[in-house]
Amino acid sequence: MPVQVFSFYIFDRHTECIYSKLWIAPPPPRPLSTVPAHTSNHELSPSPTATALHRQSAPPASTTTSAVGSNNGGGGAYRDSRSAAARAKDDAKLIFGTVFSLRNMVRKLGGDDDAFISYRTAQYKLHYYETPSSLRFAMLTEPGALSMRNVLHQIYINLWVEYVVKNPLSPVEHKNGEGVKNEMFEMGLDKFVRGLM
Repeated sequence: MPVQVFSFYIFDRHTECIYSKLWIAPPPPRPLSTVPAHTSNHELSPSPTATALHRQSAPPASTTTSAVGSNNGGGGAYRDSRSAAARAKDDAKLIFGTVFSLRNMVRKLGGDDDAFISYRTAQYKLHYYETPSSLRFAMLTEPGALSMRNVLHQIYINLWVEYVVKNPLSPVEHKNGEGVKNEMFEMGLDKFVRGLM
């Protein structure tokens, strides 16, 4: 059964994100309705003030294209790519913080033998697998996906160990968040995950 995979992360034992890959951007969160049940239909239309605020908060449609194509010394393209890289780094920190907190909560409530496997929201499901050497794998999928623990285990055994651990040129420690740069691992992972989708 195909599953929609959004993204994948690997964290080392020093809590650094050493690999991340985005396949599909997760859907934007649905706005929560704050309309009381007794309101009539004519009360549901947005006020002119709310519409004006929404227009002001929305970014202009040409922000990314104009920054890349403009002749402003090349700084616009760098700022856009830097902000995307910063957002990706922040996302990885949020993912790890969530996983770390939930994993500790599960261990405190259930004991050391209990393990955190996944959690689900209305927008996505996070699957988690931790190796004995404290390498942590996290994958975000659609909310209705079955457990991907075996898939993460297969990625670890068949791809990570085979292409990264057994590679004599691959560093053992990834200091200062130095990521994994292994073409065989990346191609194998992409092919494996696209086979699930």
